[in-house]
Amino acid sequence: MTARVALPKGTAKSLHRSLRVYHGDKGRHPAMDAMYARFVRPGQLAFDVGSHVGDRISSFRRLGARVVALEPQPGCARAIRIIHGRDPLVTLVQAACGKQAGEVVLKINSANPTVSTASEDFVKAAAGAGGWESQIWDQSITVPCVTLDGLIASHGVPAFIKVDVEGFELAVLEGLSTPVAALSFEFTTIQRDVAYACVECLQDLGDYRFNIALGESQTFEFDKPISADEMILHIQALPYEANSGDVYAVLGR
Repeated sequence: MTARVALPKGTAKSLHRSLRVYHGDKGRHPAMDAMYARFVRPGQLAFDVGSHVGDRISSFRRLGARVVALEPQPGCARAIRIIHGRDPLVTLVQAACGKQAGEVVLKINSANPTVSTASEDFVKAAAGAGGWESQIWDQSITVPCVTLDGLIASHGVPAFIKVDVEGFELAVLEGLSTPVAALSFEFTTIQRDVAYACVECLQDLGDYRFNIALGESQTFEFDKPISADEMILHIQALPYEANSGDVYAVLGR
């Protein structure tokens, strides 16, 4: 599935910056690999939903996992093909992921493609928010959209799903009808309501327990997983400056 559009002006420069940040600093790899090794073992399957330039793909592959990666942005998908295109254990699906299969409008931030999004509410929440003043979504493209259920039907049940889609996380999780062993989703302090809804969605899906890692720390805040109610209260109490992080959900622990 390929959305064939010309790259917006400035995208190449911003992608080069992302490649340096996410692939060039090899000091990040051990902590990332140690985090994901809790959930993914050699030979298992991982879904990377919102791959950007594929640093999580690389981590899953270093752990010996097979990867299905979703990335709707043409420039980012091109970077992933360059890095992982010859790896038979990496499948790239150039599409968004959501509640229903079809198409969605993707809002591109060509200067900072890591925050491109299919969520209009995310763009509205960022408008005027502290630390987000310079962010501009300067192009929109229509891209294919698949569901997690559809991916599972096509590729098998993953041991772990990573979701990082800038405010569209709930729509992604609403496309999953069967609980998986473990997953993570990104949250931001400009849209805490989305994080609360994601936690509640997962709790309705299965007996999940939760943990959280702030920013790119790759470090859990809690020694043991906590309940859904406790996680919601924790996110409520985070300072605005915490900005973002990932909530991890593990089934039956």
